[in-house]
Amino acid sequence: MADNNSLFFPESLQKQINDKVIIVQILVIIFLCINLLLIITFSKKECFYTTTRYVLFAVTLLSDSFLLFMSNILVIFTHFYITIQVWLCIIICVVVLVYVTVTPVTLTAMTLERYVAICMPLRHGELCSTRNTIHCILIIHCLSSVPCIVILSTFFVSASLSFYKQYQLCSVEVFMFYIWQQHLRSAIYQLQFLIMSIILIFCYVEIMKVAKAASGEDKKSSKKGLRTVVLHGFQLLLCLIQLWCPFIEAALFQIDYNLFYDVRYVNYILFYLAPRCLSPLIYGLRDEAFFNALKNYFSFGLCKRNTI
Repeated sequence: MADNNSLFFPESLQKQINDKVIIVQILVIIFLCINLLLIITFSKKECFYTTTRYVLFAVTLLSDSFLLFMSNILVIFTHFYITIQVWLCIIICVVVLVYVTVTPVTLTAMTLERYVAICMPLRHGELCSTRNTIHCILIIHCLSSVPCIVILSTFFVSASLSFYKQYQLCSVEVFMFYIWQQHLRSAIYQLQFLIMSIILIFCYVEIMKVAKAASGEDKKSSKKGLRTVVLHGFQLLLCLIQLWCPFIEAALFQIDYNLFYDVRYVNYILFYLAPRCLSPLIYGLRDEAFFNALKNYFSFGLCKRNTI
């Protein structure tokens, strides 16, 4: 009698699946370790956790780490066809649904912070105080919870009590009984990203105006802020493309399973893992103060001694 895996995956795919899972595990472990190093660096210096842009950076690191960890569990479950009860799937998917949006919303907040720092420098200290930063983090999580609340609300209304104890292959699609639920989910995400894109374009244009008018150190700072906004825009683009992946994969599933599996694997690497490794690059390595602190702590102070 065939085992569960062979019922759903061709036998020729078994080795492929194992190889691909191993590659994903290596990438996830690398990204999580990098994020952990950056979080430790962030926690070591008071100037980091009292400065808005560094606090928001830490939020993206934690958000990306939660998402990588939980989505990786779903990847493993899917590849090896491990089913779990629906109530447990709800808990996992709540984290995934919330934190898949926290990063792009936080990136938008970081773009606004750069706009205030460059275009409204005299009000930067007032608007980007520690108190306001905490309020900003709460707002970010509230806005990021909207898609999750809508999706689960429509599910709770439609599902019977017995369904929660059923064993299912865990994915967000489990909560979609009707096609209108998928359209509603897509509409909410598209609206969110449209608003974020408008904010990002507005900040880019305003910072560009200041960069053209500035001179000396101000011009250098403005150009650096402009490059940061462009990188944030690239990250948001990757996150936006990610929203379309489930629709593309669903169409391919009806045509060719091998093609579906390959495209889904590539989508996970490019649009889930790649955007999450850009944050450390943008702020962890490009920011001089943070990069110097990182070198100092993880060279056991040797870099600092050599500069004295």
